[in-house]
Amino acid sequence: MLTLPLMVGLGLTVLVTSFLSGLFGMAGGMVLMGLLLILLPVPSAMLLHGVTQFASNGWRAWLWRRHVVWPVILRFALGGSVAGLLFALAGAVPDRAVSLLILGLTPFLALAIPARWALNAQKPLHGVLGGFLCMGIQLLAGISGPLLDTFFIRSAMTRQSVVATKAAIQSVGHLVKIAYFAPLVAGSGDETVESTVILMSIAMALIGTNLSRRVLDRMSDAQFRLWSRYLVMGTASVYLGQGLLLLAAH
Repeated sequence: MLTLPLMVGLGLTVLVTSFLSGLFGMAGGMVLMGLLLILLPVPSAMLLHGVTQFASNGWRAWLWRRHVVWPVILRFALGGSVAGLLFALAGAVPDRAVSLLILGLTPFLALAIPARWALNAQKPLHGVLGGFLCMGIQLLAGISGPLLDTFFIRSAMTRQSVVATKAAIQSVGHLVKIAYFAPLVAGSGDETVESTVILMSIAMALIGTNLSRRVLDRMSDAQFRLWSRYLVMGTASVYLGQGLLLLAAH
């Protein structure tokens, strides 16, 4: 069970990270995942992150529902369902250090993709591949935002369409993550992810998402892409360092 100071700290963290997610369509979930991996056992961190981000992304998708590009979502869901099935058959639980390393490496690997292999979420095959890769990364590291973003960088979609469509895609991904890790947490007897924590996290996620809407409306597409990259790369560097330190301590 979490102490009161930890509960307050967690609530404020969910509020801030949901605001960031609502503003950039990513980054916030990455920050939250890293903090949860430090505070909680891996399965519990994955479950709480999944519940919080499902609420945040689901509400964001609803707020921007007229901008959602549904064919893209269906293709990502198809690829993601294949990855989810493979993980369910394997029953794998990632190590904390491995999760942090993947969390930190993903943005750098995504940017290292050669231009001739440019990925575009609006291309059917790319969408299915994106769903498979993003779901696999999500079940290993808890987030897939940086990799998912590479499928939208070269699309002709507006910032509203990018945020709305990514929110819907990530909602599906987090729902799968909840279904995968909930039985593992229940079987371990860990009581840190209790109903009070879940309800508080959902409430803070909805408030943070609502606060971000007006700021996104005032931001230009150029500012949106620039600040997204800076925020993700800076956060990734911190988690990469943490993962390496944990690995060295093993």
